[in-house]
Amino acid sequence: MKYLILSLVVFLSACSTTVPVKQKFPDAPKELFEKCPTLNTIEPGKTAITDLLKTVVSNYALYYECSIKQEGWTDWYGEQKKNFDKANEK
Repeated sequence: MKYLILSLVVFLSACSTTVPVKQKFPDAPKELFEKCPTLNTIEPGKTAITDLLKTVVSNYALYYECSIKQEGWTDWYGEQKKNFDKANEK
C-alpha cells in the first residue's frame, strides 16, 4: 500500500510539470503568392475598334480580379499572423 501511494504521488507530480511549447505560424504555400497573369495584347494587324475594346475589357477584368484576390489574401494572411503572434506572446 505504501508503494502504491508513493508511486501515485510520483506519477501525479511528473504530470504537473509544464513543458514550454514554441508554436510557429505556418508559412503560406508559394502558389498563393504567384504574380498576376500578363495582360492580353492586340494581335498585329487587327486595328478594329471592336478588337481593341474586347482586349481592354478583358484586361480590366483580369487586373481587377487578380488585384482583389491578391490584396484580400495578403491582408487576411497578415492579420492572421498578427493575431497569432499576439496570442502567443509571453
